[in-house]
Amino acid sequence: MRSTTGHTTTAFLDRLAEYDRTARTAARGYLADPDLSRHLLDPAGDYLDRNGKGLRPALCLATCEAFGATVEDAVPSAAALELLHTAFLVHDDVEDGSELRRGKPTLHRLYGPALAVNAGDGLAVLALGALRDNDQRLGRALSARVLAEFVFMARQTVDGQARELGWQRDNRTDLTPDDYLDLIMKKTCWYTTVLPLRVGALIGSGGQADLEPMLRFGFFLGAAFQIRDDVLNLVGSTKRYGKEPLGDLREGKRSLILLHLLAAASAADRARVEAFLALPPERRSDAAVADLAALVHAYGSIAFADEFAHGIARSAAAAFEEAFAAVPDSPPRRFVADLVPFMVDRDR
Repeated sequence: MRSTTGHTTTAFLDRLAEYDRTARTAARGYLADPDLSRHLLDPAGDYLDRNGKGLRPALCLATCEAFGATVEDAVPSAAALELLHTAFLVHDDVEDGSELRRGKPTLHRLYGPALAVNAGDGLAVLALGALRDNDQRLGRALSARVLAEFVFMARQTVDGQARELGWQRDNRTDLTPDDYLDLIMKKTCWYTTVLPLRVGALIGSGGQADLEPMLRFGFFLGAAFQIRDDVLNLVGSTKRYGKEPLGDLREGKRSLILLHLLAAASAADRARVEAFLALPPERRSDAAVADLAALVHAYGSIAFADEFAHGIARSAAAAFEEAFAAVPDSPPRRFVADLVPFMVDRDR
């Protein structure tokens, strides 16, 4: 298979892996402190040692290169992004009661909730240390702008997570696709795509780039990523996807798929869905989850979400051209362009 810009998927994946190694090695370096307890370092380093995609730091590093600076200029920011992303994963797994992360038991299953939550806190604190290293690399003025981007992103992300958890707690069944898109802009897009793009462009241009087009491109790119993630939770294999199958349905997450089902189902089937969602998560049996999954397939909700994601990806491709209009052709620029089809065609 070939990407939209003519590069082989293998070449794209090789570059993605290279960016991932660079950021992950740097992030791991911030845990190399003999004064810290192993009860912090062991759980905090666990997810970093598992195979991840590395999309967020890769997007930051590639954008920085595309706008004219070097990978090294953005490494502290990419490391901070990876550390903060890992902190979010740890906390999300506890909040969702997840059992698997990247094909292995979640941190709270291995170490208990208390040590897992503390490790997540520790990873967030270490991310701040990585951002402080920007002072020497970028100068205080540009470093302060990067920090401001991270602070704003973090506020959006935790607010988005709170909204999603609140929807589940309040058993909201009156939500629309627009509500879902507003949610994932906060919960997913800011830290998955918008922040990496804006920080990469900021560093790459020495603070001269117009960051506004990155907001539109980042929204479309991040939305395509999240919707594909929702689909993979229902159709991906545990080995490839790395999490327990049908986990989103069991948790009652208000994904685009579930919202489509609620809107498309007959009155009788909608009542079955609402009865399932009204149950506490621990009372949602395997049979009930399988029944809900059958309804999702019967009403074409997965196909709807998949087509929606591809439509969003087409918008992302157009927004990319605007965001990178002033940037000359280069391998890093083409890498960012190739992320668009990758987001909706990936299998994990």
